[in-house]
Amino acid sequence: MYNMDKLYEAVAERGHVCVGLDTAIEYVPPRERGSSDAGAVLTYNKALIEATIDVAACYKVQIACYEAMGLEGLRAYAETLRYIRRRGVLVIADIKRGDISDTARRYALAHFGGDFEADFVTLSPYMGMDSIEPWFEYAETAGKGAFVLMKTSNRGMRDFEYLELRNAPGLPAGVPSRLYDAVGNQLSALARARPGIHGYGAFGAVAGAEPKSGAEREEAAAIRSRYANLFFLIPGYGAQGGAAEDAALLLRDGNGGVVNASRSILRAWTVELKAAGRTHEGPDCEADNHFAAEAARRAAIAMRDAIQAAARDL
Repeated sequence: MYNMDKLYEAVAERGHVCVGLDTAIEYVPPRERGSSDAGAVLTYNKALIEATIDVAACYKVQIACYEAMGLEGLRAYAETLRYIRRRGVLVIADIKRGDISDTARRYALAHFGGDFEADFVTLSPYMGMDSIEPWFEYAETAGKGAFVLMKTSNRGMRDFEYLELRNAPGLPAGVPSRLYDAVGNQLSALARARPGIHGYGAFGAVAGAEPKSGAEREEAAAIRSRYANLFFLIPGYGAQGGAAEDAALLLRDGNGGVVNASRSILRAWTVELKAAGRTHEGPDCEADNHFAAEAARRAAIAMRDAIQAAARDL
């Protein structure tokens, strides 16, 4: 059984929300910040996890936020991963690694075992499939999974991902194809060779939920249909402008993906304070970790319900 099968079942049980713990010190309530930024971030992460664990399908931890705090930050990163996994919930290490052969094996050893062990990682495919294959060995031996960058949600995604291809492998002649199709086709072939029990491969794809016009809605529907055996990690919701309706287009039969939100959950406490006309910055801010965690829970539940409603309405 692959971890992707477990993630499918977690979505069926708890909904599509992936809580992004891209936690910077400025996201922690001011009164909870101490002499150690890394210590404050770790404490805040634990409060958020406890408040959302029954409404989140999984968590995603962005390593850059912790690397920026040095060695203490990496210890907080490792402990955050351990804390989530000890609670029996799946965690994605957002590391976006992409290197060849022997180097990839070293990365896989580091992030699929040891101090930084996670259930999934994010990978960049642009050095070729030999940068992906060493990671896949861990799918076969330990059920591990990965989400490979295919069509992302950032402003610059069109610089490369939308480059037109003449003959993308795996597509019929005459079908418009782009660089992201080349990635999706390779991953889909990998999934067909080794399907999980719910029909998805051990490795899925990143497919963004940026705001969509009519043509972009058709494109999203086509991507979902074309890569029916790929489970999606769907970024772009909330702070990046993506709505529940945008994310729902990338789901399949009410499942098939998790939708990540980071800032809109991490900083939900500031939104609630502003709405109430209360101070959310500086020493006069009344919020503590308990208040912030409860606000995060409310944001996660609202997100879950909105996505489920949007998926039903398609």
